[in-house]
Amino acid sequence: MNIQEQAALLRRGTAGITPERGLEEKLEKSRRTGRPLIVKLGLDPTAPDIHLGFAVVLRKLRQFQDLGHQVVIIIGDYTALIGDPSGRSATRPMLSQEEIAANARTYVDQLSVILDRSRTTVRFNSEWLGKLSFADVVHLTSHMTVAQVLEREDFANRLSQQLPISLHELLYPLAQAYDSVAIEADIEMGGLDQTFNIMAGRELQREMGQDPQVALFMPLLVGLDGVKKMSKSLGNYVGITEPPDSMFGKLMSISDEMMETYFHLTTDVPVEEYQSLLEQARNGQINPKDVKRRLAREVVTIYHGAEAASAADAEFERVHARHQIPSDLPEYQITPDALRNGSLWVCRLLVLSGLAKGTGEARRLIEQGGVQLNGSRISDPAAEFSPEELNGAILQVGSRHFLKIRS
Repeated sequence: MNIQEQAALLRRGTAGITPERGLEEKLEKSRRTGRPLIVKLGLDPTAPDIHLGFAVVLRKLRQFQDLGHQVVIIIGDYTALIGDPSGRSATRPMLSQEEIAANARTYVDQLSVILDRSRTTVRFNSEWLGKLSFADVVHLTSHMTVAQVLEREDFANRLSQQLPISLHELLYPLAQAYDSVAIEADIEMGGLDQTFNIMAGRELQREMGQDPQVALFMPLLVGLDGVKKMSKSLGNYVGITEPPDSMFGKLMSISDEMMETYFHLTTDVPVEEYQSLLEQARNGQINPKDVKRRLAREVVTIYHGAEAASAADAEFERVHARHQIPSDLPEYQITPDALRNGSLWVCRLLVLSGLAKGTGEARRLIEQGGVQLNGSRISDPAAEFSPEELNGAILQVGSRHFLKIRS
């Protein structure tokens, strides 16, 4: 591809590039010198499970790799001791060295699902930040003013609400910016919530005589709830290592209005193709459900292959269109300590089997009509069952969660 075609590919799905023509200039410089671009992504190892929202950024990195460039993943083992304050209304708790090491190992394993390991370098920023003396840190702080840091929306909000801001938090953007200097990054990628930190990297590189990196921002993918960004802590996520059936079912739960964004950010389907499908769905020419099934197949294919995607599609159709029981059911074994006076309270059963987080949630599920046993709805949250009644029974919560009980 020529430079314009490469730039068009890389611009798909981005939320912004600074400076506007910077991407083309970096690509042209790489072509002229024969040196691959260094594309940086910094990660604080605080959430080890990668979901589709995070994969939006990783898939863009893979496009750079496919064009011959080098990706440098910086695991922020040193900056994680500070905790990124971006978007936070309170100081983040610091992680221990053991927690950081465990999370970092998981990240590296999962990154390989998307990235080309031969064009991926993984670095830990303790390599350079840990070697700085106090005098070095003081010198670095001379390149950034307190006023600049306090312009950040999260800090400004906390100041206006008279909430505390610890001094170590003010150093975080400077530390992340120095990562770009240390590896001489050409491009830094991240979500829109990282705007201040990435722009700080540009400024520090310029201050220290380097060619400033291009800032390439990716949008934050809205989660399955259609309201907040995808997050494991909010439970509105699709993990990239989840089983195919689980991924497929979750994607089928999104609203019709969300399909265009998910096609654009999580698949490789050409824009003209998915827009045509969506237009046909809006005009009643095809069922929107069939378009959503296409979306789910595309995503599952990326992470599990076409055969697994077809099988997940068939299983979803069998269970949800024909209302049959899934072919591969997880099982829950009743233990003696689960019983009270020889019987098992249904709410306790839901909690012990992992189908509800607590008895309060279990009650709500039952009262909302979302719990069935062997196809019959349970309407009484106080119901109790003997082990004999439950042995071999199929417990169902909602339309996607099934469990076989053994006693």
